[in-house]
Amino acid sequence: MTYECLLYEVSDGIATLTLNRPDRLNALGGSLRADLFDAVTRAGADPDVRVMVLTGAGKGFCAGGDVKAMAEANAGRRERPLIEKIAPGRDRTLLAMREAPQPIIAAVNGAAVGAGMNLALGCDIRIASTEAKFSQAFVKRGLHPDWGGTYFLPRVVGMAKACEMIFTGDPIDAVEALRLGIVNRVVAPQDLLPAAYELARRIAAGPPVAIRLAKRSLYANADLDLRGALVVETMAQNICSETEDAAEGIRAFGEKRAPVFRGR
Repeated sequence: MTYECLLYEVSDGIATLTLNRPDRLNALGGSLRADLFDAVTRAGADPDVRVMVLTGAGKGFCAGGDVKAMAEANAGRRERPLIEKIAPGRDRTLLAMREAPQPIIAAVNGAAVGAGMNLALGCDIRIASTEAKFSQAFVKRGLHPDWGGTYFLPRVVGMAKACEMIFTGDPIDAVEALRLGIVNRVVAPQDLLPAAYELARRIAAGPPVAIRLAKRSLYANADLDLRGALVVETMAQNICSETEDAAEGIRAFGEKRAPVFRGR
């Protein structure tokens, strides 16, 4: 299956999802929203996919909502601006990303603005090019954050900094994003995809059952107290302990060699 506004490729257990509207800095217009949801769901259901990498074509990661298309649609109209009124159409993608069993790495190659920044925040790990910029630009358009911004951002940078970024819409560069914990690493533009794939390969070489359960536990436990978190950990550990991968990991340790995990 091919997409109009997204490139999809699977190689060596890694699914690469490339937002592909470079002429609009990969703004979420055209069929991109539907393409992205379908691609995330498709990769999530593929047993051969162990990691996803999400990036953008051209100079931008994602410019957020397609404001130019909104302006064109509203040209000559007296009504209020045309914006998406129905939440499920956009929210289902973030929920699919969170519920996907595989880790998702965002390779942020350029501007990640508004919904584009929140799309990156919806990934599990973020690596940024030195050319990346981040902004909660909604206020600049008289709009409220969506795509999970009021959920993700305070959990990453704290409430006070989230308030500042959302209330002002001021952009930050990749170095500041690293300092705030928004990204895990900053690399030169030419090193971005190699760095993302190097990390993806390391994760893909790990035990899929343990990693998928760990992803689920990390997010579930963020909203639990310690007692509840320990229950979740125990359930996940009991499942992992019965897998062939656990037996292989223990055996490989004793034999002083690298384990070979097969997801069983």
